[in-house]
Amino acid sequence: MPNTILKGVTPSRRALMLGAAGALAAPAVLRAQPAPIKLGILQPVTGALAQDGEYGRIGAELAIQELNATGGIKSIGGAQIQMVFGDARSNPEGGTAEVERMQAEGVVAIVGGFASPICLAASQAASRYDLPYIVDVGVSDQIVSRGLRNTFRFSPGAASITRAALDNLVRLNDAAGKPARTVVLVHEDGLFGTGAARTMQAELPPRGFEILETISHPSPARDMSNIALRIRSLNPDLIIPSSYYSEFVLLSRTLQQRRIRPKGIYAILNGAASNFRFVREFPEAANLVMDVNHWADPRKPKTTELRRMVEAQNRFWLFNVPMNYSAVMLVADALERAGRADRNAVIEALAKTDGSFTRHIMPYGPTNFVNGQNQAGQAVNTQIQNNDVKVIFPTEFADAQPIFPWPAG
Repeated sequence: MPNTILKGVTPSRRALMLGAAGALAAPAVLRAQPAPIKLGILQPVTGALAQDGEYGRIGAELAIQELNATGGIKSIGGAQIQMVFGDARSNPEGGTAEVERMQAEGVVAIVGGFASPICLAASQAASRYDLPYIVDVGVSDQIVSRGLRNTFRFSPGAASITRAALDNLVRLNDAAGKPARTVVLVHEDGLFGTGAARTMQAELPPRGFEILETISHPSPARDMSNIALRIRSLNPDLIIPSSYYSEFVLLSRTLQQRRIRPKGIYAILNGAASNFRFVREFPEAANLVMDVNHWADPRKPKTTELRRMVEAQNRFWLFNVPMNYSAVMLVADALERAGRADRNAVIEALAKTDGSFTRHIMPYGPTNFVNGQNQAGQAVNTQIQNNDVKVIFPTEFADAQPIFPWPAG
């Protein structure tokens, strides 16, 4: 029955007093609930990069759900995180447009971008509003070399990843008796692939490798037959590709179909070589491919838990998930230390992040930002073995031994 005063019935003095007390108490209860904190999640969920964007969104959602279920941001009265999602549409213009919309909606920070061109444009747009921008994947070192105080990258950049990858390649090759000497580089012709190829061109020869040729291709690419034929004619010991998912799958399948088998494929920052979709759909082409890329720490229980949650949805375990999960947790840590949902306070807190930040699942040491770059961020070497993605370097994170060179046949 509705709690109303019936016409013609005079309420008692006690009833009036109780009603007044209840009316006074209700606003107090409402005032005790802090406003939700809006967090922008920017991912390319349409266009050529849609798969990566979708899995980046999954990682962010898992982190937000966990944060809200475990008490929200406690230093701000348990405030809940509210996701404001933006589709970057796989291009820088789309990313910039979404930053403008998120700024208007009052987000406290933005996480994501995935591709380097999107991250460059989106973080630049966010800087106009002193809006904290946390890069999830974008590896171009231009992202953190422009002096933007709002931009932070928890993960490693292309130059440090490539140098570490080549150091590990020397270790791998030396341990096997130096079976590999000649290399063909294959890269997508955008900012990411071109930058990686440039670094390898400078770094490989001093390490004893001869670069027979550097071959670029567009993204998206529809055919790799000419590239495969060129590789056959050059007959390198190693192929080192840096490309997005579709292009590498196309290249590896073309090599397999044409029976082109080098001593190894040693990918660097490859979109498919550390990807369970590739492993499941094309196991023969994927077998024994090595990659140096972002990957979660396989030793952490939370990694196993999140992987089970993702696979329970009949989805693949891709590095985009732990990268975005960890990036959102980084923002939450900054909010806790800032004690208020203020953009400048969050920027200052992010800059001061240290080893006390442990609520992530990446194989990193103590967090330390210098000019927006986490000095502890590092990639790992993976290899596809027995239809699984295994970590082979660094040894302190490894859960398998490398198989190199590839067995004949």
